[in-house]
Amino acid sequence: MYKIAVIGGDGIGPEVVREGLKVLKKAAEIYGFEFETTEYPFGTEHYIETGELVPESVYSEYREHDAIYLGAIGDPRAEVGLVERAVIAGIRFRLDLYVNLRPIKLYSESLCPIKDKKIEDVDLMVVRENTEDVYTGLGGIMKKDTPDEVAIANMIFTRKGCEQAVRYAFELARERKKDNKVTLVDKANAIRAQDIWTRTVEEVGREYPDITHDHAYIDAACMWMVKNPEWFDVVVTTNIFGDIFTDLGAMVQGGMGIAASGNIHPGQVSMFEPIHGSAPKYKDKNVACPIAAIMAAQMMLDFLGEKKAAVAIENAVTSLLNSGKIKSLDARSGIPTSDMGDMVAAELGKIKK
Repeated sequence: MYKIAVIGGDGIGPEVVREGLKVLKKAAEIYGFEFETTEYPFGTEHYIETGELVPESVYSEYREHDAIYLGAIGDPRAEVGLVERAVIAGIRFRLDLYVNLRPIKLYSESLCPIKDKKIEDVDLMVVRENTEDVYTGLGGIMKKDTPDEVAIANMIFTRKGCEQAVRYAFELARERKKDNKVTLVDKANAIRAQDIWTRTVEEVGREYPDITHDHAYIDAACMWMVKNPEWFDVVVTTNIFGDIFTDLGAMVQGGMGIAASGNIHPGQVSMFEPIHGSAPKYKDKNVACPIAAIMAAQMMLDFLGEKKAAVAIENAVTSLLNSGKIKSLDARSGIPTSDMGDMVAAELGKIKK
């Protein structure tokens, strides 16, 4: 019996989470596990109605769960970033979810905007450090709205933070058994503080003689993601570069409508979410693509140890995308959100048979 905290959040979040849970329920029926959910209201609507962001006591409640399943956060009615920082960053920092894991995998050649790229050419994992860098919020603004205004944001790296992410990346490369390679992406030539990443990869890499490692600056890595995505196996990078690099990767794999992520602390409660955002203009229209939320649920099952169910969900999505029944991964697909969830659940049943 798995205990899952559910935060539907804003915009299309509750709709896509509903479909993810639908597929999760079907997987539980087929593969013989159980789960129970605890719904949490945190998001912009809750903030507007109550003035409350996230109460301190909730973090203790989250720790009593096996995983957290998040839909999306963001609404133009609130100050930019206010609710996102409270809900998403709050969970990441307070629960020390130090790895943001982003699979970039092509499930159908028809989805890739790059010509002549095959399914085997786009299959990498990005390990994004998740609790440091400029996202710590250290800094501020002085003399706001004056000609002398100054804005400062501190880019923070610790040896512990770097090593946790780097070690996770090497272990993942060993587990994947693909190219047995880790690529560090940074900008240490211009941002000398990032030399801490270069040295950490070199030192940790000596403990993994079976795994090769190389290096790319972020600008070059972005070019190679478009030109030669097949060069990558496991990528490890900083928080801000990981944020940018993986969104580019999402486009290469077919769009935000399939991109999922895990916010992970191995052995502890971790959070899983689609990365497409809340898309408020599509709220309650039943047109949003729920595949990314379904793949986030798939990642959650893999994390929980339900490997067979996780593989089956991935295979069900792959089958549907290659069948041509789902022609796009955005609101223009012509398939209602609820119907797409039904399609994945039905395909899951076929796979088991």
